[in-house]
Amino acid sequence: MLLNDNQYLAVVEEIKNKIQMARYKATVEVNRELIMLYYSIGETINAHKSWGNRFIDNLSRDITLAYPEAKGYSVRNLKYMAKFAAEFTDIEFVQTVSAQIPWSHNVAIMEKIKDKEQRIWYIEKTIKNGWSHSVLIHQIESKLYERQAIIHKVENFDRRLPTPQSELAVQTMKDPYVFDFIPFKEDMVERDIENALVKDVTAFLLELGTGFAFLGHQYHLVVGGEDFYIDLLFYNINLKCYVVIELKNEKFKPEHAGQLSFYISAVDGELRKPDDNPTIGLLLCKSKNNLVAEYALQDINKPMGVSEYRLGELPEEYKDLLPSIEDIQKRIK
Repeated sequence: MLLNDNQYLAVVEEIKNKIQMARYKATVEVNRELIMLYYSIGETINAHKSWGNRFIDNLSRDITLAYPEAKGYSVRNLKYMAKFAAEFTDIEFVQTVSAQIPWSHNVAIMEKIKDKEQRIWYIEKTIKNGWSHSVLIHQIESKLYERQAIIHKVENFDRRLPTPQSELAVQTMKDPYVFDFIPFKEDMVERDIENALVKDVTAFLLELGTGFAFLGHQYHLVVGGEDFYIDLLFYNINLKCYVVIELKNEKFKPEHAGQLSFYISAVDGELRKPDDNPTIGLLLCKSKNNLVAEYALQDINKPMGVSEYRLGELPEEYKDLLPSIEDIQKRIK
């Protein structure tokens, strides 16, 4: 029946993504002229910066008096405009790239990212994925660039998949995956983490990336009359294939790759349709030795990758402000 077809669910997800993207593009188009106006105002302010800080204070007051209904001309925002024009000197880049994202996104990237290459990367990802302001902030604070753009990825996609799909699969992969919406507990087992991921599957999908449709948790397959259960099963509409995810609350072991390879084969045999691309697998481990993982995947003939995952922890800036476990134990004694 159609409603039980996993591919139907994937099509629904694809249409929802298209609607979301269309709405986002319409909003961006409205903001395009506003951003170019802000850039022009920033250039004017910079041309008269020798007049001192009082110039911006007076400018903000006089614009507000002239256009009391207009918003966005506070002293703070005028300073952002000046900084925007000063730091993004290539006006063609501003017109063709920066102007495709809302002003609040530009400010966030400008404030939180100093490296030019990273700024461009986050702008392009925002355009491609239609990130909201809060999602963009989350991606920056979870260091998505470091986890996706410059990591040493352990996978065999380039050897096991045709070029277009292998490139997409590599681009989709992160290391580590950050599940900061799951409170860390020392005695958590794999099933606890799985349940927490399913409970907040929206956050999980955000971390996985664009195009993932969730199909099931402990997904039941019958192979040769025996029962098997896949930790997490997805369909990716960009890759046009099933994605099997196995979760291990321990360090990577070579035998994990063999188990995942079996599940990939089972999905290919039981679920994959003729127009689907080969199923890929992702093994999420508490930790891994990259060389051991690379050797383990070397002769595996199924496409898969190995990544670490991180659960929610106290932000680094707060860790130094709190006593350590050892300090607390000493005080108790």
